[in-house]
Formats: sequence, C-alpha cells, structure tokens
Amino acid sequence: EPPPSSSGSGDAATEHRALVLTGFGGYEKVKVQTRRGGDPRPGEISVRVRACGLNFADLMARQGLYDRLPSPPVCPGMECAGTVRAVGEGVGDKVMVLARSGLWQEVVNVPASQTFLMPEGMSFEEAAALLVNYITAYMILFDFGNLRPNQSVLIHMAAGGVGTAAIQLCKTVENVTIFGTASASKHESLKESGVAHPIDYRTMDYVEEVRKISPKGVDIVLDPLGGSDTSKAFNLLKPMGKLITYGVANLLTGQKKNLMAMAKTWWNQFSINALQLLHHNKAVCGYHLGYMDEEFELVGGVVAKLVNLYSQGKIKPKIDSVWPFDQVADAMRQMQEKKNVGKVILVPEAPKEEAKKEEN
Repeated sequence: EPPPSSSGSGDAATEHRALVLTGFGGYEKVKVQTRRGGDPRPGEISVRVRACGLNFADLMARQGLYDRLPSPPVCPGMECAGTVRAVGEGVGDKVMVLARSGLWQEVVNVPASQTFLMPEGMSFEEAAALLVNYITAYMILFDFGNLRPNQSVLIHMAAGGVGTAAIQLCKTVENVTIFGTASASKHESLKESGVAHPIDYRTMDYVEEVRKISPKGVDIVLDPLGGSDTSKAFNLLKPMGKLITYGVANLLTGQKKNLMAMAKTWWNQFSINALQLLHHNKAVCGYHLGYMDEEFELVGGVVAKLVNLYSQGKIKPKIDSVWPFDQVADAMRQMQEKKNVGKVILVPEAPKEEAKKEEN
C-alpha cells in the first residue's frame, strides 16, 4: 500500500471503502476492504462515488473468465457515477465514469478522458446504469447492425442491462419488430417496454418460435451467449442480415468456473471462413467494449448521442435493484440467477428507508 500522500489536499489521502476481488471463485470472493487513496495524478480527477453499475463481465471476472481484469487482489467495476472532489475547475460536477476496472470504491482517481458530465435531471443510479449497457447496445445496433426502419431484431437476455438498453434504442427507429428471449415471468414487462414477441427460452426452442412468426428470420441478432447459440443466430439471419456477438454468457453456469461448460462452449463455438461468408450474404461482427479503452473520440461521440437521447426522453435506464457494498454477494446472485429486470446497482452506503420500501 502506498503511504498517504503528504502533498495536495490532505483529504484525498483519507481511508475509503472499496470492493476487492480477493481471488477467483464464488460470490464470497468479493469483500469490502479499507483502502488509502492518493492524490490524483496529472490528467486525473478524483471522484466521490455515489453509485456503481454491475455488469455481466464483472461476474465473468469473478470466475477468472474475463481477460481485461488485472490479477487479484483487484478492485472490479467498469462504471460509476459521482461528484468531482479534488480538481480546480470542476469541483462538484456530477460525472459518470467508464474504466477497464477499479471503480467499485467510495473514491476513485480516473483520467479526465474517461469521465462524462451527467445530463440535467439524471440520478446517480441512472448514470451508473447508462455507460456500459447503452454504449454497447448503441454501437451494436447502429454502428455494426445499421438498424433501419421496418427491420427485425432478436435480443437475447432481453430483460438484462444490454437487452433493456437495446429495446429502448430500437424504439427510436420506426417500426422495428423486436423478438426477445427471457424467462416467462419477465414477458409482461418486456411487452410493456416494446418487445412484440417475448420467447421463453427455457421451455421453447426460440429458433422455431422466431420462424413461426418470421419464416425468413430476422435482420439483426444480438448474441451475448456464444457457443451453439452463435450458430443458431447466424442461421436465423435474413439475406444481408447481421450477427453481432458480444459475450459468452453460456460460460456462466454456476458460482464458480465450470470446466465442462467451458469445453462445451469452446467445442460448439461458431466458426466460418471468409470464403463461406460470400455465399451467405450475411455479416458476422464481434464487439467488446473492454478493448475500446483507447478510443476516446469514438466512445465519447456515442456518449454524446446517448446523453442527447436521454435529454429528449427517448431512453431512460431501468433500475432493477440497488444494493449497498456489503451486500455485493446478493447483488451478484440477483444478476447471475437472472432475476433482474434492468440494471443492478451498487452503492457505497445502504440506501435510505424510502428506497427499500419501493423495492419491496
């Protein structure tokens, strides 16, 4: 641990609470620990964190399945929101932060280039729910997917963070037909949010269900699953259709890394060469926000568009539940067992009584 810095504002070196991944494994591997923060370096700003986003990649990271996380002990967390505390100009500014890891703490020092001003009227919880899911959904649907009016889209895990964002973004384009897979208990809420055809992947063959309604298939498939589902996705594409693969959720079967699931997913992994693609008139794209960390202009441009859409009331992050740091295990379970509808949020302090009443 670095000694507390003597220079600069004394309070930047105070102790704060952080969530730390102590090793790979089950929910209990993420623990609340006390850390001493140093002063921000040149080009960095210090942020007092008010809310953090939990992402599927964080669950993968806990099991040792995410390649962008430094080795433990390490502080996870790719997005948060809070107020600027230690830099001349912007003190008190409300910002949202995107990083490769390290944001599940009460105080973070981050490069200014990774922070974005929160729009008027946005809560810290919403701000912590925006960046990862909406940047991903936006770039998949519009930059890769080239979504246009009258097209159809298949969204897996449609009630999750990226799924919810993707549904809202689809609604900004005229007459887009959305197919969404999710367990039956979530279908009502999916219909309300604009999914024309919710499909229960647990009891039905989603490929058959899509073909019943749309025999030719769909224009775009969002594939966060990997393995054999990627092949199904490719086969469901119409001519000129696009498959965008952006995760391997099929690797996550239990609390810990499962070698059988890994072998099976690897064995069933979709593979096609460029020459074969020629005969299909289809596109296969891969997306990984974790490898965009040098692309400040690209990502910044997308964030500007999202902030604009939020300000126009066209998108609004949907919060499933809010958990204090010391209940991080329950928060992860909520997401890993796919109980959430919308975003799971972590907050440094326990939420106030009113928030608890709303949840119950």
